[in-house]
Amino acid sequence: MNRQSFLNLISREGLALLDSVGAIESKTDVLKLVSDLRKQGHNPELVGDVLTQVKLRRKAEAKFGDFAKHMIFTQSGLEQASRLQVAAIHAGRFRSAGLKHIADLGCGIGAESLALASLDLTVSAFELDEVTAAVATYNLANLSNVTVEQEDVTKIDLSKYDGLFLDPARRDERKRKFDPLDFTPDYNFVLATAATKPTIVKLGPGMDHDLIPDEAEAVWVSVDGELVEVGLYFGTVKRADVSRAALLITSSGFHELTSPNRARLDAELGELGEYIYEPDNSIIRSHLLGDLAGQLGLNIFAPEIAYLTGSSVDSPWLRKYKLLESLPFDRKKLKAYLKSLDVGPLEIKKRGADITPEQLRRELNLKGSKPATIIVTRVQDQHRVLVVEPVKQ
Repeated sequence: MNRQSFLNLISREGLALLDSVGAIESKTDVLKLVSDLRKQGHNPELVGDVLTQVKLRRKAEAKFGDFAKHMIFTQSGLEQASRLQVAAIHAGRFRSAGLKHIADLGCGIGAESLALASLDLTVSAFELDEVTAAVATYNLANLSNVTVEQEDVTKIDLSKYDGLFLDPARRDERKRKFDPLDFTPDYNFVLATAATKPTIVKLGPGMDHDLIPDEAEAVWVSVDGELVEVGLYFGTVKRADVSRAALLITSSGFHELTSPNRARLDAELGELGEYIYEPDNSIIRSHLLGDLAGQLGLNIFAPEIAYLTGSSVDSPWLRKYKLLESLPFDRKKLKAYLKSLDVGPLEIKKRGADITPEQLRRELNLKGSKPATIIVTRVQDQHRVLVVEPVKQ
């Protein structure tokens, strides 16, 4: 979004048009809607800005719920913005530590500041990009305990703040940034700043473990199975007995697995059992698979392959499958086997196998009526196909 688009949206005409258009359903004839709006005399540029914003609001509902209906978004800002339920966890850490005045360094469109202010914390939010800062100002305008300033966070005097929140920009309107030194602000600044005060740092969940300092508590967060972040906690917002954690948020509640150790514990290697289990990605990325396997009496069946196996257990961390057959990975034999079962719709999962599920599905070309699920993976040192049946828990 550029400056003029933002001004268009917050103009009296723009806000009125946003309200009148409302939510666009998938079945809405967008071309006809555009034509009708232009016939009503609305500027084509404004119409385009409004329709883009309506689509972003619909997408934002997954993160912001009903709040999305009254917010302004940029594409990159929405992609990096925290879900409010996760931002509330960050805010709760600050409040539990007795901290009152928090600096949100790189506030984006304002998600974290919204959560912080909702817990009655005083928030000073800073954002380098002019348009993004303006968007945050709009989104936080109804909160008297938040101020937003356009500022380079590397040049701010941070001495007056009790705690700091950092969410370095890892993408722009064009591409995602993978090198931490390309973040804005860069990772060196982030770590140096975190060493000065109680600090929470939000990063992408694929962050290399070797780049996480030993003094930080690292929490990988999954929301309904989608891995969304790793949060690093420093100082008094860090739990003394936790080095690594996996946090799973579902409709049934919050589930957490923690470890006091930085070193990874590997799961035991063993034989295939009656059931196959696919762990939540937060367990895999936090390197807590061995801890979970030990608790549940499960094992892996191939080195470095993140599936578990064993007898029947139920766990919110695991997707459960009953093992029906273990076959050598031979495409012709696999096709014949599935065809004999009258298989048509086929779910293909893979781990440790150099295949493309879409391509394999085309090669098998199944025409049957019954659904099936297969896992193409390694068992010990052999490539195998595990025919499985999902089990509801």
